[in-house]
Amino acid sequence: MSKVQIGLVQMSCSADKNDNMQKAIGKIKDAAAKGAQIVCLQELFTSLYFCDVEDYENFKLAESIPGASTDALSVVAKELGVVIIASLFEKRTQGLYHNTTAVIDADGNYLGKYRKMHIPDDPAYYEKFYFTPGDLGYKVFETKFATIGVLICWDQWYPEAARITALMGAEILFYPTAIGWATAQDEATNIEQYNAWQTIQRSHAIANGVHVVSVNRVGLEQNGLMKFWGGSFVSNPFGSLLYKASHDDEETTMVEIDTEKTDQYRTHWPFLRDRRIDSYQPITKRFIDGEE
Repeated sequence: MSKVQIGLVQMSCSADKNDNMQKAIGKIKDAAAKGAQIVCLQELFTSLYFCDVEDYENFKLAESIPGASTDALSVVAKELGVVIIASLFEKRTQGLYHNTTAVIDADGNYLGKYRKMHIPDDPAYYEKFYFTPGDLGYKVFETKFATIGVLICWDQWYPEAARITALMGAEILFYPTAIGWATAQDEATNIEQYNAWQTIQRSHAIANGVHVVSVNRVGLEQNGLMKFWGGSFVSNPFGSLLYKASHDDEETTMVEIDTEKTDQYRTHWPFLRDRRIDSYQPITKRFIDGEE
């Protein structure tokens, strides 16, 4: 099927993991009622964004995948007949943790997981303290409605990740995200940062000829020091916005996309045809400065 109904759940979170899960389930049901077939939740939706501090207590938020959260979501997916993309804090074993997204098919079957490959370390985003970089490589998932690729937040700044996932056959790229503004920051900087975030992802859509779906959280966190900027969006394969959420409000939306557009755009703008794969070996170097 080429026409796919995409559900985006942009929401705020609390410190109560169970409340967040129940809230997300309610919003998945809302999206399904609007006709959604694939529903994407934001990054680490079961908790506040805890990486603002380096605190060993936060490791207690982690869970096995598959596990309790995927079990609960599998029931919902089967009941509603929808695919669910769920970003979770994975405890792989004692002392080994990942930022991981699980994909559950419309029949409730767990299809697998993607572990975040690029791990940031910035003020209020101390993810290297918590997360081991992904070791599963880039992944695509053949769901009932489409073959999808899933990347996570900081991955969205890297064209290599989008390119490889698209080359693996992803018809749609999904980016569960948690990114915001420091509330002390000036508005001009806020606008510049959001525009850069949206632009880089729209460029992935253009370069690869696929739809891109990015789902961010909203709300004040970190004792009011951080405002997550929402702005979730869907881009068509030529970078045009089909939908953009507000920066302030929770929104549950359904957007129809047509994956057959990929062939149209790739035929008329044949970037994949004209790739010079024989010349790309230098991309595997950290920096080209004459040193081996």
